[in-house]
Amino acid sequence: MNIGFACVAALCVGLSKAGFSGISLISVFIFADLFGKNSVGLVLPLLIVADLFVYPSFRAHGSWRQVWGLLAPAMVGLAIGWWVLVVIDDQQAKWGIGASILLMVGVQSLRLWNTERFDALAHSRPFGISAGVCGGMATMIANAAGPVVQLYLISKRLPKMELLGISSRFFLLINVIKLPFNIQLQLIDKNTLLFNALLIPAVGIGIFCGRSFVRHVPQQIFEALVLGFSTLAGIKLCFF
Repeated sequence: MNIGFACVAALCVGLSKAGFSGISLISVFIFADLFGKNSVGLVLPLLIVADLFVYPSFRAHGSWRQVWGLLAPAMVGLAIGWWVLVVIDDQQAKWGIGASILLMVGVQSLRLWNTERFDALAHSRPFGISAGVCGGMATMIANAAGPVVQLYLISKRLPKMELLGISSRFFLLINVIKLPFNIQLQLIDKNTLLFNALLIPAVGIGIFCGRSFVRHVPQQIFEALVLGFSTLAGIKLCFF
C-alpha cells in the first residue's frame, strides 16, 4: 500500500517540475504522512533527478545571475531548517511540514484572490529577503519551497518561460547543496536510494504528463483545486 501512495506522490513531483508547482504540496503531504521526518531525505534524490530532467528544457530561458540574489537568504533558511531537523522528532516534523503547507497555501491564496494586496506585498524589499529565507527553511524542512520561490519570481513580472528557467536553475542548485545536510542527518542511506529507484519511473511519467497538461488545463482552476487539497493535507498533518 505504501508503494502505491508513494508512486502517486512521485508522480506529483514530476507534475510540479513540469510547471504545476502547487501540486508539490500534495507530494509533500503524502510522503510526510507515510514516512514522517525521514520523508525529507527520501524525497530529495527524486527532486534532483526531476531537476536534471527538466533543466535542459529551460536552459535557454533565464540565467544564473538571477539565482545568486536568492541564494544568500536561502542559505540562511537552509541553516535554520537543518537545526530544526536536528532537534525535532517525527510527530513534530509532521506538524512543521503541515504548517509549511498551510503557509504556502495562505500566500498562494492571497495571490489568487487579492491580486492588488499581493502586488503591494511582493514589491517590497523585505518580501524578497523573506522569500529567500522562508524558501530555504521550507525546502530543508519539507522540500516545499517551490510555491514561495515562484511567487517571488512572479512578483518580478517575469515572462513565464524565464520564470521557469530561473526556477529550474535555483532548485537544481539548492537541492544539490542540501545533499550533505541530509546525509549528515542520516536521512539518506542505501535503503532510501533503493526505494528512490522504484519511484523514478513515476517521476518521469509525471514530467511527461505535466508538459501536456500545462497546455490544456486552465492554470487558475488547477491551482484552486490544488490549494483545496493542500489545505486539507496541512490540516491533517497538524491536527490529526
